[in-house]
Amino acid sequence: MKQVLFVINTLGCAGAETAMIEMIRNMDPEKYKISVFVLLNQGEMIHRLPESVTVLNEHFSDSSVLSKEGKKELNRYIFSQLFHRGTIWKKIPYIFRGLVPMIRSKRILPDKLLWRVMAEAAPRFDTHYDMAVAYLEGGSTYYVADYVSADVKVGFVHIDYEKAGYTRQLDGGCYDLFDRICPVSDEVKEHFLAVYPRYEAKTKVFHNMIDTDKIREGAEKSGGFEDDFAGVRLLTVGRLTAQKAYEIAVDAMKLLKERGRNVRWYILGEGEERKALEKKIKEYGLEQDFLLLGAKENPYPYYKQCDIYVHATRFEGKSIAIQEAQTLGCTILASDCPGNREQIEDGVDGKMCPLSAEGICDVLCELLDDKEACAAYGKMAQKKELSEKIQLTELLNLMENERE
Repeated sequence: MKQVLFVINTLGCAGAETAMIEMIRNMDPEKYKISVFVLLNQGEMIHRLPESVTVLNEHFSDSSVLSKEGKKELNRYIFSQLFHRGTIWKKIPYIFRGLVPMIRSKRILPDKLLWRVMAEAAPRFDTHYDMAVAYLEGGSTYYVADYVSADVKVGFVHIDYEKAGYTRQLDGGCYDLFDRICPVSDEVKEHFLAVYPRYEAKTKVFHNMIDTDKIREGAEKSGGFEDDFAGVRLLTVGRLTAQKAYEIAVDAMKLLKERGRNVRWYILGEGEERKALEKKIKEYGLEQDFLLLGAKENPYPYYKQCDIYVHATRFEGKSIAIQEAQTLGCTILASDCPGNREQIEDGVDGKMCPLSAEGICDVLCELLDDKEACAAYGKMAQKKELSEKIQLTELLNLMENERE
């Protein structure tokens, strides 16, 4: 039986975490002894791991990393780790080297500076693995590169590497130690190779895995919208973060109301932007029109019941939310940005729009006025399929090739 380790930063309710769990579920427990290590010891999705999986964390919190109490707990843990074994003092030169260019560019990203510290402070394990998978960039990638012994090391990349703020200086050559690098889309690959062209030979796209049967089953369960709104329901699923550009969505909602459109916009997700969004929603008087419903354990009835799924983000890797919406035949409107472009063919299985309040509003109005087109986009979206299990087999075969 082969030993496989997955390392991820947290196990919160988000796309990459969902995709990792689905990948694990598709691995035969009779062939693979799977272990998971969560770098920051927290996340509510820990209970979704198969029973056959060994969680290596000695202590673990299942509180949401996006809830108020969960964030406090996470910050306490991060603070304690900074001083574990004197880690923060060892990494001062590294932090300083990374901070200087950030100051020059007027874009300071504390999380990017701290990932090395978290990896350094994390516990080590004596086991040698046949394969170790760093399922997120940053902390988990640094940890697998520097502190895990494995025949094969695989690193996943889920984001636009340039826009997210990672640099060669911060990474410190960690990708030299990986045998395979797996961007989750062609555009993610393109942006990663713009930073690291020398890794092209060992970089191959691996699409996020989703369980379409589970999604369809979930959509049939009770739940979904609880109000009696009779107009058009817009839905967006995703964390309340700057990447998701919800403040622009609020502006678009204001324009829709000014144009007399009978629509209501529902957001499923939690995050650090909640207070700012609530303030803006109140300022515009949209408390009954733009609703922040929080994260939902089963979001699929909402997908099924909505009229249009909107995914207007600044950048994406490969959006799990879009894949879920496609599985359920939603009419999809997405912003024209990296990642989204790869998932939506404009005018065929959905619509693309500029990331601006006017751009979103204009295209939504087009969709609202053309119900036949909406229905056609939904049907085409549902036909999309990915050869996910073939790509997983090919990846796992790297272990066999290593032994030859």
